[in-house]
Amino acid sequence: MKCLIEENPALNRISACRSAVPFAIAVSLFFGANTAMLLPAQEPGNVPETKAPAPTQTSLPVPAPTTTLKHPDNEYWRKHDAQLLTDFAWLARYKEADVKLGAPAPGESRVVFMGDSITEGWHFDAPGGVFASKPYINRGISGQTTPQMVLRFHQDVIALQPKVVVILAGTNDIAGNTGPMTLEQTEDNIAAMAEMATANKIEVVLCSILPAFDYPWQPGLTPAPKIDTLNAWIKDYAAKNRHVYVDYHSAMKDEHDGLPANLSKDGVHPLPAGYEIMAPLVEAGIAKALAQ
Repeated sequence: MKCLIEENPALNRISACRSAVPFAIAVSLFFGANTAMLLPAQEPGNVPETKAPAPTQTSLPVPAPTTTLKHPDNEYWRKHDAQLLTDFAWLARYKEADVKLGAPAPGESRVVFMGDSITEGWHFDAPGGVFASKPYINRGISGQTTPQMVLRFHQDVIALQPKVVVILAGTNDIAGNTGPMTLEQTEDNIAAMAEMATANKIEVVLCSILPAFDYPWQPGLTPAPKIDTLNAWIKDYAAKNRHVYVDYHSAMKDEHDGLPANLSKDGVHPLPAGYEIMAPLVEAGIAKALAQ
């Protein structure tokens, strides 16, 4: 009977045989002889070793399960999550407004505020508001995280040709609004926005995240220590890169490292009294940035 044997390095390139029986005998003799040479001899009277060696790891370790985050089942969050599927960064939100705004007037020191609901809720254009007569452009979007802001930074900041950008971001990253994120990922995104601004000759004002003891829409995440860690990084990054740092957190926190009831109705978003504290702080930061 003819058979074809595939090349086997252990058999010194045996390629073919005419009978399976002689071949099987050859393999048995080969491995039997070599096995005897490889195994250590047992001394007379010794008990053979029966303890099996530790198994070798043959697969990658299984990662720890990721924290499960689920938004409340209400109209706001249903719309929010649907928006992520059609326009993740929500570029459409300010697209027409950006086009209508046009280039700054000669000598205009335009300032763009990039952020989330805390920025959006500031209402710069309100009659009699603190910023009503100033060339400040609000580009905050409720619920947004830093990866979303990075994606719309060119359209909503750079294309508007401001002298200064004020960035207030990160609390929604900790809340997991677009999924679980590490603090390092948030840092990378804040740095990315600052680098894009610097490359386009826009001065950068980096703001501390406001204090928050808990998130009403995602309770139990203990955000306060994470906010403290991220703010320490923002302050250090600003100093190393000659950006301006505005510290809202120290001026607004309570004894629990949260946002007190007289400044916020939900522990996250400022009331008018909170914005009254923030306004002079950011004004000083903008003036410092313009003077650089």
